[in-house]
Formats: sequence, C-alpha cells, structure tokens
Amino acid sequence: MDDRYFTPPIPNGWFQVAYSDEIKPGDVKPLKYFGDDLVIWRSEEGKLSVLDAFCPHLGAHLGHGGKVKGGSIECPFHAWQFGADGRCTGVPYAEHIPRKAKVGTWRIKELANMVLCWHHAEGKPPNFDLPAEIPEWGTSDGVRNEEWTDFIERQWTIRTRNQEMAENAVDSAHFHYLHGTTNMPQSEASVDGAILRVYSGAGMETPRGTVDGSIESLNYGFGLAVVRFKGIVETLNVATMTPIDADHIHLRFNFSVKQTAGAEMARGVGKAFVAEVARQLEQDIPIWENKVQYEKPLLCDGDGPIGIFRRWCTQFYSWPEDRQAAE
Repeated sequence: MDDRYFTPPIPNGWFQVAYSDEIKPGDVKPLKYFGDDLVIWRSEEGKLSVLDAFCPHLGAHLGHGGKVKGGSIECPFHAWQFGADGRCTGVPYAEHIPRKAKVGTWRIKELANMVLCWHHAEGKPPNFDLPAEIPEWGTSDGVRNEEWTDFIERQWTIRTRNQEMAENAVDSAHFHYLHGTTNMPQSEASVDGAILRVYSGAGMETPRGTVDGSIESLNYGFGLAVVRFKGIVETLNVATMTPIDADHIHLRFNFSVKQTAGAEMARGVGKAFVAEVARQLEQDIPIWENKVQYEKPLLCDGDGPIGIFRRWCTQFYSWPEDRQAAE
C-alpha cells in the first residue's frame, strides 16, 4: 500500500461499478473494487445484484463461470445457488441447505445508466443519498432527454486516491500553470452535508475571442461529480471515481451536449470539448501519481477554497481509533 497519504486508503460513499446496459438479464460479470472481489449479475426477471464473489462452500468465484438460473446465480463449481439477498436457494445434491450458506450483498442504485455501490469501511448503511435523476440524461424511469446527446464515455485507471483527484476542482491556480488556461478561474465553494458545490466563472477561447461561461460542480461525496459547463454550448460531465484498491482509481467521464444549437454543431463542439477535457485530465495524471499528500499544506491567498474542501472531506473516512482519540 502506498505511504504517500495520511488519509485512510478507501473512503466511504457511493461509487460506480458498471453501466446498467452492460448487464442484461442472464448476464454475470466479475468486478474488482474497494480491494474486494465482487460479482454483478441480473436475474432472468431483470433484477440487478452485486454480491461478494466467493462461494462459501469451497471458495469458487461466482463471476468466473457462474450462471443465472431464474432469480439466482449458480456457482460453477458445485451448482450451489444464491439469490439477490445472498442466501443460498438450493444445493442440487443435498437434502438440507446449510443454515449459514450466504454471501455478502452490496447496496446498489441505478442512475443515468450507471450502477453505483455503497461502500463503508465499517459496514454502516448509507448516510447520504444520490440525486433521484440527472435531468440532462433523462428521468429516473429511464426515459431519455432528447435535447441532450447520448453520453460520450472516457475511462482511465490512475495510481492515486479520491481526495487527491477531487481537490483539483477547488485548486484555482493549477488551471493556468498546468493546463495553460489564459486566466485563473476563481472558485467559490459551499457545503450542504455530503454535497460540495464548486462554482467558477470561466471563459472559453475561440477564433472570435473569449466567450463568457461558467463551471458548476456538484460533488456527492468522492464518487460522483455532476459538472455543468455553460458557454458556447451547454455541456454536462458526469464524472465517477471508484477505488479499485488502496492505490488505484477507476475514473469515468460521461459527457453530454445540449442540442439546441443543432445536432451537428453539438456533436462537433462536444467532440472538441471532450478532447480538451481529456487533454487536461491527462496532464494531471503524472502529478497525481507522483505527489505526496500533506496533512497541513502551506497555502497562500490565491489558492482557492482548499480549506473548505478539506474540512468537507473528513466525513467520508473511517479514521483509526488512535486518531479519533487524539481529535
């Protein structure tokens, strides 16, 4: 485990583990997140489930060769079956199902074609919620918003941690000095429980000069950020950051562009915008992968609302008992 950080390795919160349309009825897929082996599957009736991966019988991985049988997943080794609640529903060669035959279950939510899991280091239930829907994508019952393009997806695996990545949203100076923006957008941050709102005015350079715009980010813990850009055209980025283990993050960007200026223009601007955001993101990666995390950084008056951000962060960790006692 990397010793560059003072915070616990994996924070608590909601994190994306798959896209809904990747898992069709009857599908089984292995996952590796939070340092754990998991299995995601959808019953023949369409119910989606995420379970701990290993069969409690003799330890086979349910995600490698497991099959869906009705409302259960069947182990590939001895055909033990487990329902969405993790309980064993059948053993084909036994008269009695062992009373303790159960695999761990994970709380999940489906939002805008994303499957998100609740992770808590102490096994506690969710203490904050996700938005019921993302209007630009569509309604909570799956009806798409035709005013916006389908998601354009980009993915990266990065050797860093959630807090290091999230801090960029409030780090005003790095946009100019690392990414080459013509100005340093001044960020304002406010907190509402587990939600961090960051707003900044930001211009976009065009051949005809600078076009006024703004960026608003709503961060639901460390796992989901809904970022809205306004300028030449309105653009949405739904960003999800999921810990694979103590040292690696699976980052997904999901872009959508409003089509009021015309579908062709939206696609063209969207393609250029996605390329620019990806360019800036890839400039961040070598910084994140090689920096250290100071508990008490030396800050100056132009750095942005990093103090507000860091105080917000503390609620998403299960701190060791010796630190809790010290505080």
